[in-house]
Amino acid sequence: MPRIISGKDTSIEYPVIPLRNALMVPYVISPILVGRAASLDALETAYLGDKTVVCVTQKANLQNEDDPSAKDLNRYGTICNVLQIFRMPDGNVRALIEGKERIQVERFKRTKKMLKAQVLPAGFFLSGIDHEMEALIRSLKKSFEEYVHLSRTIPEESLIPLNEIDKPEEFFYFVLTNLDKDLKSKQRLFELDDFHQAVSELHELLVNEIEILKLEKNIDIKVKGKLGKLQREYYLHEQLKIIHKELGISEEEQEDLIRFRQLLEETPLNEEAGKRAQEEIKRLSRLTHHAQEYSVVYHYLSWIFDLPWKKPEQAKIDLANARRILDEDHYGLDKIKERILEYLAVIKLAGASKGQILCFVGPPGVGKTSLGKSIARALDRKFVRLSLGGVRDEAEIRGHRRTYIGALPGVIIQSMKKAGTMNPLIMMDEVDKMSVDFRGDPSAALLEVLDAEQNHEFRDHYLDFGYDLSKVLFITTANQLGPIPKPLMDRMEIIHLPGYTSIEKYNIAEKHLVPKQIAEHNLENHFDIRFERKTLTGIIENYTREAGVRSLERKIATVIRKVVRSYLETRKKSKYIIKPGSLTNWLGVPKYLYPEIDKKPQVGIVTGLAWTAAGGEILQIEVIKMPGEGKVILTGKLGDVMKESAQAALSYARLHSDEYGIDPECHKKCDLHLHIPEGAIPKDGPSAGITMTTAIVSALSGIEVDCNLAMTGEITLSGKVLPIGGLEEKLIAARQAGINRVIVPRKNEPHVSEIKPEVLEGMKIHFVDSLKEVLDLALIKK
Repeated sequence: MPRIISGKDTSIEYPVIPLRNALMVPYVISPILVGRAASLDALETAYLGDKTVVCVTQKANLQNEDDPSAKDLNRYGTICNVLQIFRMPDGNVRALIEGKERIQVERFKRTKKMLKAQVLPAGFFLSGIDHEMEALIRSLKKSFEEYVHLSRTIPEESLIPLNEIDKPEEFFYFVLTNLDKDLKSKQRLFELDDFHQAVSELHELLVNEIEILKLEKNIDIKVKGKLGKLQREYYLHEQLKIIHKELGISEEEQEDLIRFRQLLEETPLNEEAGKRAQEEIKRLSRLTHHAQEYSVVYHYLSWIFDLPWKKPEQAKIDLANARRILDEDHYGLDKIKERILEYLAVIKLAGASKGQILCFVGPPGVGKTSLGKSIARALDRKFVRLSLGGVRDEAEIRGHRRTYIGALPGVIIQSMKKAGTMNPLIMMDEVDKMSVDFRGDPSAALLEVLDAEQNHEFRDHYLDFGYDLSKVLFITTANQLGPIPKPLMDRMEIIHLPGYTSIEKYNIAEKHLVPKQIAEHNLENHFDIRFERKTLTGIIENYTREAGVRSLERKIATVIRKVVRSYLETRKKSKYIIKPGSLTNWLGVPKYLYPEIDKKPQVGIVTGLAWTAAGGEILQIEVIKMPGEGKVILTGKLGDVMKESAQAALSYARLHSDEYGIDPECHKKCDLHLHIPEGAIPKDGPSAGITMTTAIVSALSGIEVDCNLAMTGEITLSGKVLPIGGLEEKLIAARQAGINRVIVPRKNEPHVSEIKPEVLEGMKIHFVDSLKEVLDLALIKK
């Protein structure tokens, strides 16, 4: 009958230490690192008691579990003795433990501090050591010795204890511990009860590992053979160089060296670049094509000679021609064009634009990038556009150092190579959308590029020598000024491009967009297509909502595509006139409708004006009074600034309650609810103060508000009205909503002279200094 080795009292509960990525077996002394709270408590309990602990491995698919439960642990483990513990400075404990015997966990028990287990002995089933078993163990021993000799991870010293092991099961555990195999396979062998089966499967696994190690060794030998071949070829190439020299064959006959030396003579490099190129060419002459460094030096020299170095001739600037080009490419923007012509006049007179970096700021689609193209055309310069949106790495501006694999120059040097001249016009779009992370601040790198005092010797990390950017015209664009860092903004002259009015959009569509789309769709020779005035106006008002004309162009293109399809399907007519009544057939139901303003005065409803990145907007601010205890409810996804404006407005209303017939105790008897519709859209900004105050005073006093009046302005607690920004965009929004009276802070009165006449036509602007003036104009006196 088979016998069971060892035995334990199953009524005793032992503390459990779950092991990650480790298997503890009998007869082995091993260090373990304990860091989890439950494991630390288990180790402490064992060390202060009889020093006995159960070590069980977590299941293979749950190795990362920090707080394993009973179902996460294997049922076979090892009873161990804690020999020594050492506390680490970081709170972890390093313990030295000795495996005593294999056990099977009968039941896990969770206590407050740790996991405990009742165990059963799980020794191997042995029927004696017969000849077959002895032969199997000897074979296993030889295989293990061969395995250690082949392995790179197991030291030769691991074979020393083999001669001292006399127990078969101790030898089995020793080999299992030192086998470099995955934990799942080792745990499966550990759980086998039949010793003969366990040794057989371990031997089979070991033989497979030996075959794999032999294959790896053969592969290594082949690889080393190839490396030896390369080294031999290098040696022969060096010998060949000496033979060529003895025969009088010069190195200049090598193709790359001849070309680079010729370029060095012909290219007017600056002193530093010339010296660096000379050094690299000399370095290249000592390398072979097979050397890894050869391609690095080759590409570096290619970048040096691909850059423009020849001083450009000063082009003649014709201001009349420049005016014609600007008028051809852009409708309106008269003041912007005047500023650009002044810019060109200075360049013509001084021969340079030192210190003048223009920054066009405006909503998307108003023509910022195309203005840069027009300036380049007027100056007869190469135009290069680069987008800075999303750039977060300083190396994208300055380039990577050549020590990095795959290093390249930054976008500035790449743009110069693309331009092929030292005086291009480089348009940097979306300068407000750069970001900062651990790789550096790209805006700080742009400071050197845009600073006229520094950019005559711009140093790219890849080139590592100064390159002259002083002849380049830099123009930047942005949607908003807020995100642009102040030091960077200080280098630029800001030119604001407001949104277009409906009249301007119509003229742009008629004179530019429709002809452009007809040409792009190649319709001139097929059939005639025309848009009526009311059709274009309908598209502008009902199918687009933007400050620019980008969506308008897309809608026109959509109509043209549908007309082309209709023509190809029917071929009934060769002339199409797009009428306003057919827009729903071409574009569907109107997508946008401007907010409808109440046609009669109401209590607590006031029309405000707001600025957004896409232009001006109408805000209907609503306030209602309800019985309550003085609470103020603010809804509509308001930002902190607007919430503070609402509090200031309420305080003003309470302070001046007598003037407007407001019950002084109203704040104790009623609640106020202030709401700005389109609640899903975030709203914030310092220009809604007078609008909120008017709405609150109207709601508390019961006095109606003039429905044909819009307003914008911020307030102080003393009742002063502060100036605002984006006045032209706000007036455009009021005009599109059909409002012809607007209240504006008096400090904004000088800005009105800069607004387009068509925006002001038929509109009455009331300039105010105080909230009293606002309320006198807005509240309808009975």
